[in-house]
Parts: sequence; C-alpha cells; structure tokens
Amino acid sequence: MTTNEMTSGLISDTTALTPVMRQYFAAKEQYPDCLMFCRIGDFYELFYEDAVTASRELQLTLTARDKEKKQPMCGVPYHAAEGYFQRLLRKGYRIAVCEQIEDPKLTKTIVRREVTRVLTPGTAVDPALGAEQSNYLASVVVLDKCVGLALLDLSTGEFRATEFSGWAEAADELGRVRPVELLYAQGGLVGLNGRSSDLLPTHRGKTAMNGAPLSSGTEEEAASVGLDGIRTKTAVEDWVFTADYAVPLLRNHLRVQSLDGMGLGGHEAAAVAAGALLHYMRATKQGGLEHVDGLRFYERSTCLELDAVSVRNLELVEPLFSGESAQTTLFYTLDACCTPMGKRLLRATLLRPSSQLVEIEGRLDAVGEAVADLRKREELRRSMSGVLDLERLLGRVALDSAGPREVMALAGTLGCLPGILAAVNSFKAELWRKLGAGLDAMEDLHELIVKTIAEEPPVSLADGGVIRAGVDAELDELRELSRSGRQALVAIEERERQRTGIGSLKVRFNSVFGYYLEVTKANAKAVPADYERKQTLVNAERFTTPELKEYETKILTAQERSGEIERRLFAELRRQLLDAAKRMRETARRVAEIDMLGCFAHLAALRGWVRPSVDASGVLEFLGARHPVVERRMEESGTGRFVPNSVHLDAGLVDPTHRDKTAMNGAPGDLRPGGPAVLLITGPNMGGKSTYLRQTALLVVMAQCGCFVPAERMRLGLVDRIYTRIGASDNVARGRSTFMVEMTETAAILNTATARSLVLLDEMGRGTATYDGLSLAWATVEHLHDRIGARTLFATHYHELTLLAERLSRLMNLRVTVKETASGIVFLHTVEAGAASKSYGIEVARLAGLPAKVISRAREVLKVHERAETQQVREAAPATPQLQMTMFTPLSQRIVDRLGEVDVDGLTPREALNLLAELQRELKG
Repeated sequence: MTTNEMTSGLISDTTALTPVMRQYFAAKEQYPDCLMFCRIGDFYELFYEDAVTASRELQLTLTARDKEKKQPMCGVPYHAAEGYFQRLLRKGYRIAVCEQIEDPKLTKTIVRREVTRVLTPGTAVDPALGAEQSNYLASVVVLDKCVGLALLDLSTGEFRATEFSGWAEAADELGRVRPVELLYAQGGLVGLNGRSSDLLPTHRGKTAMNGAPLSSGTEEEAASVGLDGIRTKTAVEDWVFTADYAVPLLRNHLRVQSLDGMGLGGHEAAAVAAGALLHYMRATKQGGLEHVDGLRFYERSTCLELDAVSVRNLELVEPLFSGESAQTTLFYTLDACCTPMGKRLLRATLLRPSSQLVEIEGRLDAVGEAVADLRKREELRRSMSGVLDLERLLGRVALDSAGPREVMALAGTLGCLPGILAAVNSFKAELWRKLGAGLDAMEDLHELIVKTIAEEPPVSLADGGVIRAGVDAELDELRELSRSGRQALVAIEERERQRTGIGSLKVRFNSVFGYYLEVTKANAKAVPADYERKQTLVNAERFTTPELKEYETKILTAQERSGEIERRLFAELRRQLLDAAKRMRETARRVAEIDMLGCFAHLAALRGWVRPSVDASGVLEFLGARHPVVERRMEESGTGRFVPNSVHLDAGLVDPTHRDKTAMNGAPGDLRPGGPAVLLITGPNMGGKSTYLRQTALLVVMAQCGCFVPAERMRLGLVDRIYTRIGASDNVARGRSTFMVEMTETAAILNTATARSLVLLDEMGRGTATYDGLSLAWATVEHLHDRIGARTLFATHYHELTLLAERLSRLMNLRVTVKETASGIVFLHTVEAGAASKSYGIEVARLAGLPAKVISRAREVLKVHERAETQQVREAAPATPQLQMTMFTPLSQRIVDRLGEVDVDGLTPREALNLLAELQRELKG
C-alpha cells in the first residue's frame, strides 16, 4: 500500500487505521510533495514512501508498523531533527513538519497534530550557511514579454526585484546570483516569443523550455543554461502570478498604498514576482515576516555587468573547479572584514561593482582618508570586533526561532554601536559623514534587552530563569516561593530521617509521581503508619504524606506560573524588537558598508596598494600591476615574488565630463583617435598570458568596487561590462562540445559588447581544425577592432595573427618573454611589446616529460609546417576569404551535389542555360 493509494481513496476502510495514522494521512493529503515528519512522542516518524526515501537519503534503519512489513517507517529524535532536515534540504527535498499542538498532559484523548511549518531549500535557514553567503529564494514571471525576477533571503530579510527584456538577461542574472530555489507558474511562463515555457526540473538539460528539442542560440536555451545550477524548482498556482493578487498582497505586507516609492512604478512584472514570493512564505507558514519590511528595485545598468561565465572564469567568489581551495578567489584575498554583514556586502559588491563615477569616487575618498590615518583606522576596526550577525539575529527573532542567548547576543552587538558611531564620526570624508549621520546607535533597545534578560540566560526558554530579577514582581514572588519550597523539602527530608531513624530516606521527584519519600526494602518495617504507599520497586518503597502533597502543589504551581510569566515577558520583548526591525536593518546595512570600507583601507595600507584614478574616458592603464590573488598565494607559500606588468589600452572615447552628452553608450560619435584598443598577446603556455588577462579584469573590478589596487599607478575609464572567454570546457549533458561552448560565448561577446566594455579572449579557436580556428580568430579580432572598439586583450598561440598589426592601426602586439638556455627555456613572466616568434609548445611538452624521440620528431615536423603556413597566411591575408561549405545549409548543399553530378562535356548550350535557370529558381524559392 502506498501513500498515494491511501490518500487518493483507494483504501476504503480507513476506520481500520489508528487515530495517529488518520492524522498523518490527513496532513499528507495537504502536502503530497513533501516528506512528512510526524511528531509522535520524542520522535519524528515517517511512513510508507516517505520512510523509504528518508531511510535511503539519511542512512536510517527502515522498520515497519506491522509484521508483514507492508507499512514501512523510520524516525529521528525530535531534539536532533534539525540536522536531518538540513541534509534533506541540501538534496532538494521539501519537508512538512506535523507537530503535536496540544500538551499531552492536558488532554485525555488523542493529541491533536497539524503541519506547523513547511521547509524548502529557499525558506529554511541552514546553520551551516557561511557568514558571507546568502540563501536566496527566487521568483520569476513573464508579463507582456517582460521577465520579472524577485529575490529574498529569509535569513537576513534582504528583498529586491528587477526586470529584463528577455530570457538571456534573466538567465544570466540567475546564473550569477545562484538561488537555492526558484518559483514559477505551474502553467509555465507564457510570453516568451509567444509560447508557453516549461521549467520543470525533469526537462532541465534535455529539452527547451517549451518541451521541444533544444536548438543552439535560442532564448529558451539561454534560460535553461541559467537554470542548470538551481537544484530546486517549485511550481506555484498560476493565479498567484497575477497582478490582481500579487500586487495588493505586496502592498499590504509592506503597508504602503503605492509601490512607486520603492522604485516599482511601471514595473508590474517585478512587483508580481515579489508578491508571489510573499505568498509562498505565507503558504509555507514562515511567520509574520516582520524583518522583511522593505523592497528594493535594482537596475543592472547601475553596475559593471558580469555574467555567470565571467564570474566563474575570474574566480571572483568561488574557485573555478569544485573541490579547490577558496584561496584562489578574489573574495578570499579581499576578505578582511570584521562583521558577517560586511563579508556579505563585500561578496555582493564583487558580483556587482559600481559603474557610477560619483559612487566610486566617494568610496575611494573614504578609503583614502582611512589609509592615511593609522590610529583612526584601527579604532574603527576595533570598534567592530564584538559585532555579530545583526541581520540574521533579527531574522531569527522574526521567525520566532531565537532563544534567550540569541537575544543577549543581539544586545551585545547593539552595545557596540555607540563605539562604531564615534569611530566613524572621527573621519571627515563625505561618505563617512553620511554613514555616521544615519547610524542609529539603538541604545534604547540595548537597554531594554539587558534590563529584561538575565545576564547568563539558559539555552531554552523552557528551562526557566530567563527573565532578570526585578522585572516582574509576581515572577519574583513565585521564584521565592519555589526556592523556599525546595528548602522546606530539604527540611522535611532531614526531619523524617530523625523521626523514623531511617538514615537513607530521601525526598525525590519525577514527572509521573511528583514528590515522594523513598526508603529501601530493608527499612520498610520502620515506616510510620501515616505514610501513604505510592509505588513498590524491587529494592525500595515510595510513599507520600499530606504535608509533602501540599508543598508539591505549591512548588509545581509556582513553577508553572513562572513559566507562563516568562513566556509572556519574552514575547513582549520580541514584539518590541520587531517593532524596531526597520531601524535594525538600516543600521546593519550601514555597519556593513563601514566594515567594507575599513577592510579596503586596511588592505591598502598593509599591502601597499594605490588609489586608482577613475574617470569616464576610454583609457585603461596601469603601471607595475600585480595579480592580487596570485601575489598573496605566493607570499603565503613562500614561492617567490610576483613579477609586475603594465597595460595601456584606449578605446578612443571622449571623457563626457568635457562634453554635453555622455559617452557611456559607446556610440560612434563619441570615438576619437587614441592608443591601442586591442592587445594581441603571444607567447608560450605557462608564460603567464592567462594570469595577465585575469589580472587586468580583477584590477578593474577592484577599482569599480571602490578599492585600492596592487599597482604603482592605475587610470581607469569606466567599464560597462567585462566579457571573458578563458579556458576550454564542454557541456556533454546538453550535447554541446568544447568548441560549441566557445563559439556560443564568443557570439554573446560580439553581439552585445560596446566601446565601454573590456573583452578578454584566451586561446580562441583551439577547439577546431587549425585553419578554421585561425580564420575565426582572425575575423573576430578584426570585428572587435573595426566594429566594436572595445578594450580587448586577445591571447593566442596563433602567432600568425601578429600580422594583423600591419593592417589594424589600433592593434598592438605583446609577448610574454622567455629565456632560451642550453638546458631549455626559462619563463620570465614579463610582458613586453612585440610578437612572439614561436609558441614554445614543444619545449613545454619536453618539460612535461614526453619521450625524447617524440620531441625530436615534433621539431622536424614543426619546421616543415611553419615555412608553408607562414607563406600561405601572408598571401591570403589581404585577399577575399574563400567560402567554406557548411553542414547547416542543406539547400546549398543539394545544389552543389547536383552540379557535381552533371556531365559538363555532354551538355548542350540550351541544356546548360536551362539547368542554370532551374538552380537559380530553387535558390530564390
């Protein structure tokens, strides 16, 4: 018998079920897609298919309720259940918790049970979540061909939304943010190219979003690629994703009459996506959500755009390969933050560096002032040393999962705020002044908590002793009564020992019998006649007396009443804290920014980094720059010193500060003659080409975050987007080869880059035949140079491409240098002007250990091909390129095949003309 059979009514005799199982199936019918954890005594039990699934995933012993083992079951202790819940949530399962909602002591019938909460990957706060990590639940909807996206981190209350004109952009954002759960309409996403799109997990990686086979380059494929990293996708009823339902729900929760003040005016799709998230929170019983008290609409245009591919290739926040150390990431290198909020802001800022000159300059001014004053900088960082995770502590209070110790931890953090405010106010830069002016020290809340909660409270409210003495007179009186009652029990024990002469007599307590007098069997004859027997054990007898019953009633009544008062006072304190949730969230945001600026200043002073000069020109120039991650790893491992290098690029854009209109759109009218826009970098593997490319991008990211950079000098004209095509990978699950992945990513660059962009291309064309790859690389460089004008670093082993410097005025050849010795080559890791004469691939192969005979033969073959190839390239360069037949034009191929079958010598002039006319009609048709 399966759960589905039971809940679908296939078993008619439900009266044969026990009352508990009837409760279980009633709950399971409401939440059929969840694993049902049913509280029975001290365990959470699972039954039928849920039990089989849980036993497999959690390695639990599977038992049964009947001898035939037709009703499988398993369970976990209730006090350790959270750990089991998290293991299942990380695997993508949903959990319904069916609790006992009555006290078993207060009912004479079966204890009532109901589902009190539903846990999903996006709604459960994982204790193992790193301080720097966010746990986003996402919602996506399409209205009028506009894609609305909303994101909510329940652990912190962060709530934001945005819109996109197509799926490619939305999928790119999802791939960058990487939510743990995604909500979508049950009927699909209607509005994409006029079709209904299917997002069910079973289709992921196999079909397009409308269920049809995928074809390369479609928006459906772009979306599916962006969704590949999301393990849990949840379908929600279609009516939830309607403006008539979602928008009023959102307004009511935020207590506003209009969403315009939050930037959502005219953005209905974003508002609907956000409203659907709130509906899901309520449907899964997540409480009042008082800490989710604001919604922010954000535009991608206000930041330097980094797609998921670039975030991964540059290793901004996660290592490129799973299992590698986080030490390879830029986040690890820059993370000297003192608070969890600062760490999360740093991570978010690396993923969304600013593109607003005023904002960047404001941060650089603040960092510069802190760098210049050691005393003030260290006082600022010391003031934050006791700050815990204010956002998540508030989140636990709002979700009613904060115990007394968490509330006291919140008080400790609030107690640090006056010191932070004093340290910030010692600075003069405009950003420091703004942060200090809006920083609420919340001394009233700190005083409220420390006056209410005991100095060293217990872990649980149920343990008692949570509320400080003097807060409530009745509570103090009851505590005194409880204490005096215990002292009276001690006195009773001593008096009865003397009266009976039984030296081993003891007054004891248990939850079944209450207080009793216990004597051993050997002393049973000495028991007075006024003792009333309660229980006989093997080695002892238990008795009670009227006096003992009276004290028991007093003590237990006092304890019960004390517990009621403590719960009431703690709930009142929680309500007062939640009333100030908006103040706390704003304070947490300001502390995070203060912490991040202090972190940037600390690193700049510690490592000798310099302030970049940022403007709106098209220049990207740095002198004596170092790769921040590689340099730190070399220092930590003691493997040497990083060799600095320089870059000079100029997109030829006019600085808009000297014009009436902005040049940020990279329009042709904003171009001017300038320095090299394209740097073509040649040299051997292991010489440092990829490091040079990544270093350039990382310094741009750091500068636009407002951080100082590891260089002697840097000038940066604002970058609107960074594109990277570094390394080779495939996607076998989606039927995409290494070369197809490379071409898809390159196509995205060539179709969307502007003159404001920074393009990094490494080893393009290596995934196909030599001449195909060379031709594509050649044409790509020309397109970037002639049509786009983006600042480009193009690393290649096709040293034939260096001939382009003779034809393209704004292309410059660079090479990574090596030193040839009698024993082989030495990598100097220096980049200089000029083209590499050869790739040294055979020398690298020799260092890798290939047999000497193979190396020798390879050198012989190389000489032959180099002579022939160089001549062919020089002859072909200015000529019109030959057409290559392609498998993607079956009509053209059919015509070619017919021509191949014609006997030209046997054709008459009329037949030839007729054939030509027929083929022409076929082409036009």
